[in-house]
Amino acid sequence: MEPVTHFMTGAVLSRSGFNRKAAYATLAMTLSAEAPDLDVLWSLKGPIAGFQHHRGWTHSFLGIPFEALVVVAVIWLIHRWRLRRNPALTTAAPISWLRLYFFSVIGFLSHILLDWTNNYGVRPFAPFNPRWYAGSFVFIFEPLLFLALLAALVAPALFGLISSEVGARRPAFRGRSWAIGTLFFIVALWSFRYYERNRAIDLARSAEDHPEQIERATANPYPFNPFRWQTVTDLPLLYRVSTVNTWTDTVSSSPQNDIFYKPASTLDVLEAKRSWLGHAYLDWSQWPLVNEAGTDRSGLTAVTFRDLRFIYDSGLLSGRSALMGVAYIDPDRHVDHLEMDGKEQK
Repeated sequence: MEPVTHFMTGAVLSRSGFNRKAAYATLAMTLSAEAPDLDVLWSLKGPIAGFQHHRGWTHSFLGIPFEALVVVAVIWLIHRWRLRRNPALTTAAPISWLRLYFFSVIGFLSHILLDWTNNYGVRPFAPFNPRWYAGSFVFIFEPLLFLALLAALVAPALFGLISSEVGARRPAFRGRSWAIGTLFFIVALWSFRYYERNRAIDLARSAEDHPEQIERATANPYPFNPFRWQTVTDLPLLYRVSTVNTWTDTVSSSPQNDIFYKPASTLDVLEAKRSWLGHAYLDWSQWPLVNEAGTDRSGLTAVTFRDLRFIYDSGLLSGRSALMGVAYIDPDRHVDHLEMDGKEQK
């Protein structure tokens, strides 16, 4: 998921009752709910380095205990700084560093869970099991989820403002019922989207002339509309991309634009697959499509890496070029240079 949703999820989790158990619980859970995405710093070493290490050990169960220690250490430093400024500092909830540690672990787990729900996936068991897992039933930005979390954080403050104007006593902790209700809503939304995804896959399978030939099928979400899905069916010679509407039980596909024949493995393609980009991309991609895209005037052959899960215009991602890598192979069949999302790896 995108960062703001992660931050708000941590804050809402804390308001569901954890903030009553230990001081700094909201800070700890908010930070830990987004901290795994610090792996974007790998992008400083280039786009392929960033792609290879994205959602790596910082998104794994093995990394969580150590990351939680870092978060608690940062909060301890903040607490010491506040004490130096105000030796008589008091907190509404008791200070318990052990509780903060476990609350931080919960925040990190929420991050992995949210990232699993979309179709990019996570590797929670790395490095022992490098397999990617993806629920693929929620888009990377889900407006209903975003608005529900925002309401859970803003509404208690607004109602608190109204109460203060009529002289009501301000409670020490506000928003618990809003937070718990929002968490139940999120689970219900996920369950509904998961059900609709399975229906979309069933519709895509039944739309094929020979459904018994389908080797596998998947469905990928659109934002806003839980009834609209992009499906991919794997047939012996080709992949078919379709748009499925589970509300009307319709499947639409263009023979000109939505059929991708399985490409041959040429020598240039094989060399590209052995490259740094090839290893990183094929390790991540669950539906890879590797094609020769032609040779330029200098003799360089472009080999493109795409994932069929992202070959659709979602309205937020740019259609057929999203998450695309390119390996340029020279006439001697050596890698000349590599690109990821249009950026060259130096």
